[in-house]
Amino acid sequence: MITSLLTATLVILSLAIFACMYRLIKGPSRSDRIVALDTIGINLLAMIAVISLLLHTEAFIDIILLIGILTFIGTTALARYIERGVVIEHGDDAHDR
Repeated sequence: MITSLLTATLVILSLAIFACMYRLIKGPSRSDRIVALDTIGINLLAMIAVISLLLHTEAFIDIILLIGILTFIGTTALARYIERGVVIEHGDDAHDR
């Protein structure tokens, strides 16, 4: 029973990823695309967690943490790029004067 429920969850999550892929490609603005990319990352985390439950293993926990960190960093960098036009700002150093 639980196996069929987890399999159905994987199907629903994969459909959600395909819907986000559509928004990522067709999105009217850059912020829509960033939100879609972040949602894909979250759905991917959920899919890996469900696969970990299906396989009765804790081996994928490190992968889940790595994808979570990369998703956060990517979303933050893209949002900063939209807001300011650059990801890394060069400050006023003493060498620049």
